[in-house]
Order: sequence, then structure tokens, then C-alpha cells
Amino acid sequence: MDPSRLTKKERHDLILSEVRRSASIRISKLARRIGVAGETIRRDLIELGEAGLLNRTYGGATISLVTSEPVISERGLTMVEERARVGRGAADLVEKSQIVMIDGGSTTYEVARNLSQLKRDLTIITNSIGVASVVGANPTFRVILCPGTYDSREASVLGEDTVEFVRRYNADIAIIGASGVTADGPSDMITGAAAVKRAMISRSLSTVLVVTNDKFGRASLERVCGLGDIADIVTDSEPQAELRAAIEAAGTELHVFPGNP
Repeated sequence: MDPSRLTKKERHDLILSEVRRSASIRISKLARRIGVAGETIRRDLIELGEAGLLNRTYGGATISLVTSEPVISERGLTMVEERARVGRGAADLVEKSQIVMIDGGSTTYEVARNLSQLKRDLTIITNSIGVASVVGANPTFRVILCPGTYDSREASVLGEDTVEFVRRYNADIAIIGASGVTADGPSDMITGAAAVKRAMISRSLSTVLVVTNDKFGRASLERVCGLGDIADIVTDSEPQAELRAAIEAAGTELHVFPGNP
């Protein structure tokens, strides 16, 4: 492909692919590989860095690693419209009378909020106080709240007691969130949360990952599972080309609910 004909998005996808392949890379090498001027690459790196997709270094870039995350109350104030679309889309994947495991998180809360408005006779198993509260308002739902050590940052319970409790149950579907998603799979900053997600996945016939587009291309502390362990990903916009290809190769179905143009 002629580099002069690449769109900015195509160029950004190529840059992210090269940075992930090498972990870190120099501007001069990126310019040679992509076939554009170094100044063009420099501007692209600034934009990708501001989007949180990579870390700029002197003369180059490294892959972005999520090392911290705002508390759930702060996350609830961002990406509001995007999470609302994801919540509505994921709720439509849940069928009447199913047993549903839902982990803690701002996006999974949106799924729960949408489910709470439906009459579906669901059984909800969750470690999230917020999720339990919102679905508990629906008289057709049976809600099972996990025990464990309360984490005020996440408004959820975590720990060995939570994991062991989850493993007592069988579910039709697990709905989980993540701090980041790469070709290696979803990851989470909080080890205890990652353990609960894995337990829910192991006890469910199907798993739905719900994430907003800002999570794509970001790797957090602990890998939760591979993309092949996820049946469906529900999001608000298309992931980068390389990640999209990895999702398709894993056999995972991608559901995109974009906003109005």
C-alpha cells in the first residue's frame, strides 16, 4: 500500500501494531517502516499518547500499561453515553429465566441497570453492591450477593470467600468488564477482581465482555483470560484493526453500538 494514501486511522493502527511487536520503538524506525516523514510520526505519537494508547518517550514510544484506575464513582462520570449504549446492547443478549453472573464495574453496572427494566425472571449472582441494588429493585429477579472483603474503591466484595462462593453456582452467562483489552485478552488492575472474573467465567456456559472503546489496546496488571474464552464482546466503537483481527481469529463475536453520526 502506498504510504501517502494511508488514512490517519490506518497509520495509527500500523504504529500501534509496530509498538506492540517491539514493546518500544524509535521514531526513525517507525518512519522507515511505515514510509512517512518523522514529523508525521511524531504528531501521530502525540495523538496516540493523549488517547492513552501508548507512552511517548524521548525519540519514540512504548506500549501503554494501565497501572492505576479511578474509583468506580469517578469512572461513572466518564464515557457516560458510550457505557449506556454498551449496557443496552449487552442486556439484549440475556434471555428470559437465565442465571446471570455480573461482576463489579461501571460498565457492568450499566448492563444491570438496563436489565432491571425488563421482566425476564432472572437469577442474578454478583459481587457488586451497586449491581445488587439496581437489579434488586426488579420484583421478577432473584438476587444472590456474594460474601467477601469489601473494596470501597470498587463498591464490590473480593477475596477467597468471594471466589469460593461463586464456584458453588452454575450460570448461563457471565457478564464481566476489564481495565484493558489486547490481543492477549482482557486484563484488570485489581488482582482480586481478576480472580472473581475467572471464577465467573469458569462457572458459566457463556461469557460476555463489556468494554468502552478506551479500553482497547491497553494492557493492565493481570490477564484475566484469552479472547477465546469470551463468547461475545459488546462495545461502542470498532477496535483497532489488529485487535479486531485477533477477536475474529478467536471466534469471539463483536457487537458494536456506535453513537449517532
